[in-house]
Amino acid sequence: MAHVLVIGGGVGGLATALLAARRGHTAELFERDPRAPGTALDRDFFGWRRPTVPQAAQPHALLGAARNVLRDDLPDVYEEMLRLGARERHELDWFDVRPPELPGDDDLVMLQARRIVLESALATALRAEPGVVVRHGEQVTGLTTAPAGEGPPGGERAGGEWAGGEPAGGEPADGVRVTGVTTGADRYEGDLVVDAGGRRGGIERRLGAIGCRPPVVERHRTGLAYFCRWYRLPAGTDEGPRRPWAVTGGAFAGCAIFPADNRVFAVTLFVHTADTTRSALRDPAVFERAARSFPPGEAWLALGAEPLSGVLATASLDNRWSALVDERGPVVTGLVPVGDSITHTNPTLGQGTSLALWAARRVARTAHRDPGSERFAVDHHDWAVRTLKPWFDFQVVADAAIGERFATRAGRTGTAREVAALFDCALEDPEVMRARARVRHLAEPPERAYADPEIRARVAHWLAARPDYAPNEVGPDREEWEKLTAG
Repeated sequence: MAHVLVIGGGVGGLATALLAARRGHTAELFERDPRAPGTALDRDFFGWRRPTVPQAAQPHALLGAARNVLRDDLPDVYEEMLRLGARERHELDWFDVRPPELPGDDDLVMLQARRIVLESALATALRAEPGVVVRHGEQVTGLTTAPAGEGPPGGERAGGEWAGGEPAGGEPADGVRVTGVTTGADRYEGDLVVDAGGRRGGIERRLGAIGCRPPVVERHRTGLAYFCRWYRLPAGTDEGPRRPWAVTGGAFAGCAIFPADNRVFAVTLFVHTADTTRSALRDPAVFERAARSFPPGEAWLALGAEPLSGVLATASLDNRWSALVDERGPVVTGLVPVGDSITHTNPTLGQGTSLALWAARRVARTAHRDPGSERFAVDHHDWAVRTLKPWFDFQVVADAAIGERFATRAGRTGTAREVAALFDCALEDPEVMRARARVRHLAEPPERAYADPEIRARVAHWLAARPDYAPNEVGPDREEWEKLTAG
């Protein structure tokens, strides 16, 4: 079996180390933050400053794909999340009477929880796992390497210099194999290094320092800004309203509700980054007025929820795909990425955790297959292209449509109208909802689920019965919105 070194202690890194150990490997995890997730959820969630993980306090969606990995491969983690207050919600529970069950319906369950609940459950399992060493407060500063085909001892290079002092400048080198990591004055050797440091983890700089060609990066700006505020339902109110649907959007803004654990939920507003009202939404009073102008925001806030945070803003997001294989082959061997280090996806579809867990599981299942070889690097890349890239591309298309609609305040005709009709039809038709849910939970790609003749016929019939249907009209008009956000 392999000894796996994991860079980064976020969800992807924690899951990689734990899954690897459960498959018989040994693992060491390196996290620069000296603090580890605990079980004091509110303290850690609201009081832990995590500048390298700015998304930690934002809402997370644990889709069916993520739930399935936890349920099937880490059942103790799954049970611990439920014990800590996470809740399950089946997509077909939207209807008063759930339609007859079909094969695969069990995959359409969302796990509602804040990110800290998942991190806490993973950390608890890791602390009890033989064969895993977690090194909090040890930041990886460099990579040790050897020419491809050589073992770890001798001729190694760290932080861009050969051990003998020869500089590592010049043209990017082929055949560089990573054999371990450095943390200040300490060196750790392994059979495989996993980059779970995310898009801010510095792997591009570290690869450049050891003479590798740069990764191949594909980046798409979303043009969206998000504003989130956390609340807790009153004592005695364990669940929020089932209706209206938790996500609504108009021509220039949208609102989403994220139910979580322990009566906690988030309200999120999103607008275009160029919207002139954007900065006003940072004011809690303005934020709440604007949120109440959307049906789900009003329904949840009308319950008398207690605010738990200020307004948390995030913007300048992009969809980013990073590959360590180019037209010449692997840019490095002995190192593979997981999570945001492969694909950082904008949160509108909530795919990030699911894709990270898929990659972590794949590493754990394959780490014994000559992990320092070129073949291993290529196989990991090819798997990512087959398995993760289609969902990245789907995210890019979805965000482009939202961004264009918000920028132009249009998009109510043609294909955009038909796509919106599919989503609205699903709220009334259980079969269309099932197809929509299979895409939402990463169980079936949209080009297959939505191309089903029966689904197309149902949506066409629904649309034909509503010749005046105009999508994206939920919420305030522009004049009302500007009054709400005027201060």
